[in-house]
Amino acid sequence: MSTPRGTTRHRLARAGLLATVFVCAACGLVYELALVALGSYLIGDTAGQASIVLGVMVFAMGLGALAAKPLQRKAARNFAVIELLLALLGGLSVLALYAAFAWLHIYTTAMVVLAVVLGGLIGAEIPLLMVMLQRIRKQAAGSAVADLFAADYVGALLGGLAFPFLLLPVFGQIRGALIVGALNAVAGLVLVFTIFRSDLGKRAKWGLGGIAVVVAVTLVGAYTYAGRFEVAAQQALYASPIVYSEQTRYQQIVITQTVNPFQPSDTRLYLNGDLQFASVDEYRYHEALVHPALAGDRAEVLVLGGGDGLALREILRYPDVEHVTLVELDPAMTDLAANHPTLVALNESSMSDPRVTVVNADAFSWLREREERYDAVIVDMPDPDETATAKLYSVEFYGLASRVLTDTGRMVVQAGSPYHAPKSFWCVATTVGHAGLRTTPYHVPVPSFGDWGFILAAKDTEPVPALDPGMPLRSLDTATLDAAQVFPPDQQPLTVSESTLMHPVILEYSQSEWTGY
Repeated sequence: MSTPRGTTRHRLARAGLLATVFVCAACGLVYELALVALGSYLIGDTAGQASIVLGVMVFAMGLGALAAKPLQRKAARNFAVIELLLALLGGLSVLALYAAFAWLHIYTTAMVVLAVVLGGLIGAEIPLLMVMLQRIRKQAAGSAVADLFAADYVGALLGGLAFPFLLLPVFGQIRGALIVGALNAVAGLVLVFTIFRSDLGKRAKWGLGGIAVVVAVTLVGAYTYAGRFEVAAQQALYASPIVYSEQTRYQQIVITQTVNPFQPSDTRLYLNGDLQFASVDEYRYHEALVHPALAGDRAEVLVLGGGDGLALREILRYPDVEHVTLVELDPAMTDLAANHPTLVALNESSMSDPRVTVVNADAFSWLREREERYDAVIVDMPDPDETATAKLYSVEFYGLASRVLTDTGRMVVQAGSPYHAPKSFWCVATTVGHAGLRTTPYHVPVPSFGDWGFILAAKDTEPVPALDPGMPLRSLDTATLDAAQVFPPDQQPLTVSESTLMHPVILEYSQSEWTGY
């Protein structure tokens, strides 16, 4: 029987080991979430990326647990080695995958390989920790498993919450992963060099110390140069110089600018790598988006998306517009549109107009709570090539938008390219129709985008695109708008399914059609 002093020592040792399990579990989940988040930002398919990463890592964890069997004889030493490897590879994971995407074009292959390695190392932790726990004090297998998994699951909760609410907004993806890697290494080394130091021979201590120094120098160096690396990697993805870049809670915002003494300067906005506008021709897109919808009543206007303020600029050209509500998810985007000199010049300070109310909220959730009615609704959302945006192209979403539309009001939806992505375009038309609205499709050339289409919708009668005769436009007049409703033989309407929350076919169409461009 243990003495009271021995019992206290064992309890402290067990508490220390379980605390290490807690920290290691948090770190392991952060590595998983980092791979999922990076894939969703770079590739766009959140559901697909999450399925691949989690599936591969869980499979590899099983292999790692089996591979840990011969390592149990020297559990403490091998556990320390595994934690140092996890710290190094997990800490560098985001940086390495970003490099694979930007320069090597082998992102998916690199991600799967890294998920297998990280999953295997994480899977080897629990068997070794179980042996170490029993070294402190023998206990029934069921009780030991319960203790370990309780600490593991609670630690995973901490990691799951820390990643989106602390690491991403404060440190960003690259530095956040590096910090977690360092924490992972410290937790493993502290456990082994305090509670299990007697299990280590002199060579093992020096060997682990040497590896720890290498890992520490590598992580600190990567942290120091992370900013320069990110700038270089981002620039490799864009043809023009980057003048602004920010990773927000929701998306990556990048502004590029080309200055040519022989041509007009071209400013471009990208969200998660997707072009949102080019300043040399954005007026063609925004005139076609806004003015046909505002040919009728327009005292109260609702804009869903359009955080750059360019659609707002066109709306505010009408003096009889009394009030505009703009709903944009990302406050960083609306702040940028209101304060960045280049964007302010392009949107003509529309975000600061007293007739405008900016609401930073998820448009879907915001619409569910609305009782107001609007004469015109402008839906200017990013393309539906990500899971997060697919719901904004669903029957349910358009049904909510229809509910806030007056009986004589008009709604317009940017619907993508009827040439490059015909299934996606006609899916939007079909989906708006299934929400109970009558539709009229039209399309215009926007050089930076290509042939681009829109869906004009109304409640009772098929809307006829028209323009206010008192509003001169640069790219549209009555004749060109009439022609915009004509589709050539190779762009005739397709029979496609409507997109819903439970079956977002628009995501499948969009991701398959744009792969060649």
